[in-house]
Amino acid sequence: MATRASRPLGVVTRGTTNPNRLRRVDNWIVETCADVLRAAPDPLVVDLGYGATPVTAVELRARLAAGVRADVRVVGLEIDPVRVADAQPAADPPGLTFARGGFELAGHRPALVRAFNVLRQYDEGEVAGAWATITAGLAPGGLLVEGTCDELGRLGGWVLLDAAGPRSLTLAARLATLDSPAELAERLPKALIHRNVPGEPIHDLIRALDDAWRAAASYAPFGPRQRWLHAVATIRAQGWPILDRPRRWRLGELTLPWPTISPTQPR
Repeated sequence: MATRASRPLGVVTRGTTNPNRLRRVDNWIVETCADVLRAAPDPLVVDLGYGATPVTAVELRARLAAGVRADVRVVGLEIDPVRVADAQPAADPPGLTFARGGFELAGHRPALVRAFNVLRQYDEGEVAGAWATITAGLAPGGLLVEGTCDELGRLGGWVLLDAAGPRSLTLAARLATLDSPAELAERLPKALIHRNVPGEPIHDLIRALDDAWRAAASYAPFGPRQRWLHAVATIRAQGWPILDRPRRWRLGELTLPWPTISPTQPR
């Protein structure tokens, strides 16, 4: 049972959302975090800051129920009570509810939290504190997936965290509309978006990926997927410790351990 805090922690965000905006990260969660949810005594997931409409929370619950376990429960949390009230008609499927809450998770102890396009609207200096507050509320072994994406979900980046802190960074793109990997810099998580400057590891990564993409121009006639596969393989050969395998690269994804790209100095 949730033990509610005295008030939600955080501020009301813009709330912009669209159907299927979070499809890429949802599919990644199904693939990457399934073991944690399957092993959880209570398969509770919090969709933190779902926005002005509950569509992405509805989609998350459907994808997890189909791909991980049918008894998954999703709680959508929003600070704005009007958004919570407006979402109630969407709480028809079993296992989907909406409530008022913020970084304190309204007292819930979820196995997983998805927080997307929330911290993007905060200052960089507030990220570490928000991460710490959210992860402190996780169930033992729980995970936080925090990141951002564009309005149509074609470009995105997210951090996977546990109680010990950030574990990895994933960048993802719809390859059919990708002109250059440099575009991913616009959708880095808040902890990194202002660090895409010379001297920072994330800048080196994006530059290396963009250089490899341009060097793979001869693969363009075979389609953007082949060009991306070649570019990722190139930076891996250069020493970047890519965590995933070509099966995920084919989807336009790239995952690296957090220490590889973490900021060099605090701000």
